[in-house]
Amino acid sequence: MDTILIIDDQADVRMSATIALNQMGYHCIEAQGPDEAFEMLARTGVSLILLDMNFKLDTTSGEEGLRFLQQLKTQQYDIPVVVMTAWASVDVAVQAMQLGAVDFIEKPWNNMRLISIVEQQLKQQQITHDNACLKALQSDVSEEYIAQSEQMIHLLAQARRAAKTDASILITGENGTGKSLLAHYIHQHSARHAQRFVSINIGAIAPSLFESELFGHKKGAFTDAKEDRLGRFEIADGGTLFLDEIATLPLELQSKMLRVLESREFEVLGSSKTQQADVRIIAATNAELANSIEQGEFRRDLFFRLNTIELHIAPLRERPEDIEALSRHLLHQHSKKYQRHGMSFSPSAQQSLTYYSWPGNVRELSHCIERAVIMSEHSVITESDLSLQHIEATPSSALPLLPLDELEKQMILKAMAEFNGNVIAAGEFLGLSKSAIYRRIEKFGIDLKGRES
Repeated sequence: MDTILIIDDQADVRMSATIALNQMGYHCIEAQGPDEAFEMLARTGVSLILLDMNFKLDTTSGEEGLRFLQQLKTQQYDIPVVVMTAWASVDVAVQAMQLGAVDFIEKPWNNMRLISIVEQQLKQQQITHDNACLKALQSDVSEEYIAQSEQMIHLLAQARRAAKTDASILITGENGTGKSLLAHYIHQHSARHAQRFVSINIGAIAPSLFESELFGHKKGAFTDAKEDRLGRFEIADGGTLFLDEIATLPLELQSKMLRVLESREFEVLGSSKTQQADVRIIAATNAELANSIEQGEFRRDLFFRLNTIELHIAPLRERPEDIEALSRHLLHQHSKKYQRHGMSFSPSAQQSLTYYSWPGNVRELSHCIERAVIMSEHSVITESDLSLQHIEATPSSALPLLPLDELEKQMILKAMAEFNGNVIAAGEFLGLSKSAIYRRIEKFGIDLKGRES
């Protein structure tokens, strides 16, 4: 229920407004003047203020009302104010609007006029709130996708081709590989790029709130529905809706999702009117949906509806060529964020970043660099600042006592496996030059995939 604060030094005026607004379902609180009003604002949430412009100090200038508006602005209260005055002074009304008032009404007022103004301003406030929520939903991603490896360059080419259509896309890959960033990239390269990109994490929605979050609700649709709410499908109309962690959608809700994806029609909770939404669907998951289907945890027909085109992002350990460009990009971002300009990596630190396996993928790389930017005492980040350990020495991975040649061959095999067949990286880690590592590969009969021939 919306609460309206009525500020007027005349009790009969306050009572008249309260009676009219109570009949329309609004909750009213009253204050005799600005000081009492600010005390109420400090302890009560208020949706709209009705403000008299003249109190005991003066009867015509509106000075006290203008001062209240200035204080309200100074204290950063974001509440619409409708001013009331018994004097039809255009100058005072203009000054009030300049200080943030949204409308004015003359005393004595017509109750229908008063109610109309209040309803209009509360509706506008809801639209403003929804727009603010929308901006929060949309991520500011303007930079190009960082890719140097052949497989990522190929993936981005596929993404650009897919973006030109309205086909549903399923993005798969491990946690931290950048699935949401790729979804943004697709949206930016689509015909819908000027429209909204709306993201929702399915795994973060309680099942009881699923329909409300996706389709919206009307005031009074359920116990806590105190105001109308737009759903993500309606917000994304004309643009792209990104369904992250789609595999976490409960089985009992998957049929509802399937119906909406097939028809692009939905009903707002508390309304019988069927609405349509022109949205492009991109979904993402780190799960093996094929296994979920076999186990009866995910509907096969929903899977086919989602993955008209499937794009898989390889883990970072399988594309070490991307690490240097990504690390420099992330260093620039975090240095700017923490105002530590001119930072760089030492050669050993850059090597350490390239050789590490990154089980947490790009997200882990970003956190590692952010931590180093914060904690490093110097402008050059060293290997020790990164706190990375390349190959863990565990009992299961320890090498047995072997002749020197055999031990050397096993170490080369182990290094090549660690660096996914990257010969140069394996050689540098072992302290061998390019020519030296290739001589030993030939000597021991190791193929370039790190296997004994």
